[in-house]
Amino acid sequence: MTEAILLVGGKGTRLRPLTVHTPKPMVRAAGVPFLTHQLARARAAGVDHIVLATSYLAEVFEPYFGDGSSLGLHIEYVTEEEPLGTGGAIRNVASRLRSGPDDSVLVFNGDILTGLDIERLVAIHEETAADVSLHLTRVTDPRAYGLVPTDGTGRVLAFLEKPQSPEEIVTDQINAGAYVFRRSVIDTIPAGRPVSVERETFPGLLSAGAHLQGMVDSTYWLDLGTPAAFVRGSADLVLGRAPSPAVPGRCGDRLILPTATVAPDAKLTGGTVVGEGAFVAEGARVSGSTILPGAVIEPGAVITDSLIGTRARVGERSVLTGTVIGDGAVVGADNELRDGARVWCDARIPAAALRFSSDR
Repeated sequence: MTEAILLVGGKGTRLRPLTVHTPKPMVRAAGVPFLTHQLARARAAGVDHIVLATSYLAEVFEPYFGDGSSLGLHIEYVTEEEPLGTGGAIRNVASRLRSGPDDSVLVFNGDILTGLDIERLVAIHEETAADVSLHLTRVTDPRAYGLVPTDGTGRVLAFLEKPQSPEEIVTDQINAGAYVFRRSVIDTIPAGRPVSVERETFPGLLSAGAHLQGMVDSTYWLDLGTPAAFVRGSADLVLGRAPSPAVPGRCGDRLILPTATVAPDAKLTGGTVVGEGAFVAEGARVSGSTILPGAVIEPGAVITDSLIGTRARVGERSVLTGTVIGDGAVVGADNELRDGARVWCDARIPAAALRFSSDR
């Protein structure tokens, strides 16, 4: 296997306001666009040719990654005129693949942070002569996911919609968003219309008697679809809990990028990232959070499990927990924002305007 398809066309609506100006795979995690981690892990597994299936804000990707040579890759870009779904996006880029009909092509979603053993997935795919092989992971509560039961040899038996009752939970195995396709199978996906691999392609292949193989790999896995998950994923990369050769520094309690300024008595913990040109003032405490480039954290602010957007500002003594501040937004002094709060890009919150605890 030497080539892969990355599906990076989603709008990332659950991540707004982070994705108002930036496509989800380009939002920074551990100091670099999240997509960088996926590209680096694919390269480490032996991939050298990658096709990016783009759609939303497609013009952002190529200026950043170019032809991929800086990562040891050859990257091509294909943009969808209209959203085509996961299967449609895979089919839409098929003409850029170089593989022969029986060769293996890696496909993975652009919003999954995983420690998947890619080479093992490919090896199992080839050893079993499967048409498609899927990375499966086990979750404690599978009700929010489609279930993928397998037999004793790992062969996929069915694709089940999200279970509605305890009786319908027949397995804790779910589709983890990484696949190996036999090249000829990709050509069977209908062209020019939206297709879901989960709802149409995979069930259709099963019905036709194709061999779909599952590989359970329960190493680190996280869907970065929500702001809370994205912040956690970035912190886990910095802490070394999630593996990536693309973290721009040593793993540890914090990651401070070049040109960032942090006051000597500011306290950064829990995998916090401070981006280029950002400023963290004296007495500030930041834990498990991402401070994007150019943001300013004023004296005495306390920020926990939050993401502060590019060029945003958090005022003195403000307390933020589980909060996302959009690009260019300003949170005035002495505010308190709690879990789930999202401040839109360029918004302005006056000093002492919002609190959840009693006034002191």
